[in-house]
Amino acid sequence: MFLKIITFLLPWVIKRWVLENAFGYKIHKTAHIGLAWIYPNKLIMAAGTKIDHFTIAINLDKIVMEKKANIGRGNWITGFPTNVSSLHFKHQCGRKAELRMGESAAITKNHHLDCTNLIEIGRFATIAGYNSQFLTHSIDVVESCQDSVPIYIGEYTFVGTNVVVLGGANLPARSILGAKSLLNKSFKNEWTLYGGVPAKEISEISSNAKYFNRQDGFVY
Repeated sequence: MFLKIITFLLPWVIKRWVLENAFGYKIHKTAHIGLAWIYPNKLIMAAGTKIDHFTIAINLDKIVMEKKANIGRGNWITGFPTNVSSLHFKHQCGRKAELRMGESAAITKNHHLDCTNLIEIGRFATIAGYNSQFLTHSIDVVESCQDSVPIYIGEYTFVGTNVVVLGGANLPARSILGAKSLLNKSFKNEWTLYGGVPAKEISEISSNAKYFNRQDGFVY
């Protein structure tokens, strides 16, 4: 813990060296972590990736960020690692407590991601707005035990503000999840606006929409 505190306060050039050599992380020379508490078991940050100030990432196996992926300020990213001695999730031998972000994927500000099981965010996808919750684990009331299921957010998707996404959910590529929606199941149709509580298909999206065809992750 003492080494983590010292590392947290170091200037970035020195901090990156310590994170790579003391913690075994793989951080590209053009990647950057701000004043953030980032201590998963494994961390891989490709070229141009960024984690902004006041984000916390603890108690998970791995974070993988492909090039130009971005995690904004004030996010809480946590889970339940697989290498611990606990009765929780012992029945899930293949569980992966991981966050994986594709190229130019973005998580904006003040979201909570529960990575007890895998959360995968596809290329050029945006977790937009504020205060969304991604919850991969819950209690199985039938078996009376903790259980977890992955969440998949497809490439070129737009997730609106203040949503709840539960384990087992899949937002198909090139789709939108409307603000304040509850996504609690797996959908298949791309080019679709989903919304509501629980979310359902609302309308089709034009294939000419520029957001879904852009080559630059940043939206002006």
